[in-house]
Amino acid sequence: MARKGSVMAKIDLAGKPIAITGASSGIGAVTALACAKAGMPVTLAARRTDKLEALKERIEREGGQAIVVPCDVASQDDCNTVIARTIESFGSIYSVFANAGFGAKQDLLDTPEDTLREMFEINFFGTINTIRAAATPMISAQSGHILICTSCLSALPSAGYSIYSATKSAQHHIGRALGVELAQAGVRVTTVHPVRTQTEFFEAMQLRQDPDTLKVKDRPGQPAERVADAVVKVLRKPKPEVWMSQPARIAIQMAAMFPRTADRLIWKNRR
Repeated sequence: MARKGSVMAKIDLAGKPIAITGASSGIGAVTALACAKAGMPVTLAARRTDKLEALKERIEREGGQAIVVPCDVASQDDCNTVIARTIESFGSIYSVFANAGFGAKQDLLDTPEDTLREMFEINFFGTINTIRAAATPMISAQSGHILICTSCLSALPSAGYSIYSATKSAQHHIGRALGVELAQAGVRVTTVHPVRTQTEFFEAMQLRQDPDTLKVKDRPGQPAERVADAVVKVLRKPKPEVWMSQPARIAIQMAAMFPRTADRLIWKNRR
């Protein structure tokens, strides 16, 4: 254990395997590239295996190691297979990034029942399935790092995104609690909170809903590479939370302190 006041040495990631769900695009794919560049063997898990194969080829061309494992995170068996294949191929599992998820912009009472339940099934229970699969070998090794991709909306209930933000809040809560529960086992847990990011998220959201009635504002966002770099940084020097915008984090904390003002601002900007 490091002495009080001492600086914790950065963890050398070379040779430490990581499994990433939702790795076929967006934050997951870019994070896989960044982790491979840092020397981590990477398991690429998602439903779209054609995209995973292309990503695997790129990682290998750039000198990294990667395997592809088809995975629907709603299936515990699929998540178990991801971790088993990682250990089989690379000898161990050091980290897992529970990144798979989707969103929908609909008022609560307008959200179809199947969409509501699917979002919790993928975003929340899919994270649980991923964590359960990875935690056992990490605890046995007394070493590991679990990362959960949540959102800035995990701390800000937002009109139109109430179900999505609820799933993200649930991810954040279990992540923070799990970090305490696994501390004595040598396993770290980090929740990652992106702000609006330049990915396929909103395009995929439109494909799931009626593109004629859903109008997503064309707003700039952070490049996914910023999130990927932050993930590699926290793998090297673990901490409980990573926020991709400190101003956004402060604004959200202020919103919690002044809810009536926050509601008025959300109402003004919700359309």
